[in-house]
Amino acid sequence: MTLKKIENLVRAHLVDVETYDAMDAPEALAKRAGISEDQIIKLNGNENPYGGSPDAVAAVAQVPLHIYPDPNQLRMREALASYTAAQPENIVVGAGADELIDLLFRLFISPGDRILDFEPTFGMYSFCARVSGAEIEYVQRDSRFQIDVSRVTEKITNNTKLIFVTSPNNPTGNIVDEDQVLQLLETGLVIVVDEAYFEFSQTTVQHLVERFENLIILRTLSKWAGLAGLRVGYGIMHSKVAKYLMGIKPPYNVNVAGEAALIASLKDSEYLLRNVEKIIHERERLFSILDRIAGVKPWPSKGNYILCEFGENESERIYQELASKGIFVRNFPSSRLRDCFRIAVGKPEETDALIKALKEII
Repeated sequence: MTLKKIENLVRAHLVDVETYDAMDAPEALAKRAGISEDQIIKLNGNENPYGGSPDAVAAVAQVPLHIYPDPNQLRMREALASYTAAQPENIVVGAGADELIDLLFRLFISPGDRILDFEPTFGMYSFCARVSGAEIEYVQRDSRFQIDVSRVTEKITNNTKLIFVTSPNNPTGNIVDEDQVLQLLETGLVIVVDEAYFEFSQTTVQHLVERFENLIILRTLSKWAGLAGLRVGYGIMHSKVAKYLMGIKPPYNVNVAGEAALIASLKDSEYLLRNVEKIIHERERLFSILDRIAGVKPWPSKGNYILCEFGENESERIYQELASKGIFVRNFPSSRLRDCFRIAVGKPEETDALIKALKEII
């Protein structure tokens, strides 16, 4: 039998698929700047500068690594139900919210189906669409990065299944009004509201879940709880949808370390939410300073990050010079945000170092 070329066996739309633009690891960033890892200032991933709860660290150290995790997620769903005031049957836990996004595509999308995506926004939606063979209809945000719901109806076809809305939007930081979400829900399509930064905004449409079977809320413990490295996220949705997702997820999708860290973090939420308050305070201080620097336009944000806009062709130069000093932010060289970069809110001393470097460069 003649051996076939492997590329001829790969699904056609995946042969040259556009991959997700992920961040380099700290080791690679340090090597690029010619410094040690402990010297870099990493403000490109919206990570929590204070880390996770010490109780979560201790809990992870005690997990039985030889035992499979609970496929039914009973303890995690109970803990999240207590934290969110939802019911356990309305909750599904994933290996990060990213896994839940992928599962939603598996559940609702067939090749050739369409999704609506409000650009600019989080790149995982369009990435999962490309992998699943879905068509993407981009609805551009206005000059202030707000969504125009009136433009949605003209984009909907018989093949449209999913609409993704991020609130606060990443990377622009603005909130979607509840009235806009209600208008989207009236389309009858599946509306996914990504509230990854809920603890920083305290704005949610969770209370609409029981009214609308087509509403799915996504959240994560990566940001407020500092568990980005463990990949733990969850969704709040109608029990019918939760049952479907529980049926198609990998049985042991959240590992025992993630489970232990989630439960310990929720028990220690007061400690973590005090750190959230520190980050919010530092976000406002950072915005105030940036707003006084000529040539920099910071956009107001309800997340743990600030989008900064610069003059034409200035963003990439400033980004590269910051990187040479060991300060890393998130740039968007090939999009509508090519003259912008996003700064994650760090500790006060990291803000001070960033501002000093920016003033030297500009």
